[in-house]
Amino acid sequence: MQKPKTKFDQKWKLIRGHSMEWWSLIAEHDLKKVDKADDKLDKFLTILQVKYGYTRVEARDEVNRRWTAYSRAKTIVESLVS
Repeated sequence: MQKPKTKFDQKWKLIRGHSMEWWSLIAEHDLKKVDKADDKLDKFLTILQVKYGYTRVEARDEVNRRWTAYSRAKTIVESLVS
């Protein structure tokens, strides 16, 4: 039985597309490792910890901060276009 996808897994392609812009130390080979991982969030957080020296909590907070900022900006743009 396959486990249900997390929100991170569902948004991975979008997050992946912005990752090198949001985190300059992230490279394509890092993203390919996440692509192959069963638990994408866990692998991504580990990469952020290694590259930036974050704790696990700091890495998770950083992902949440970037995603929240992106989502808010997208909502604002969409409301201006409507």
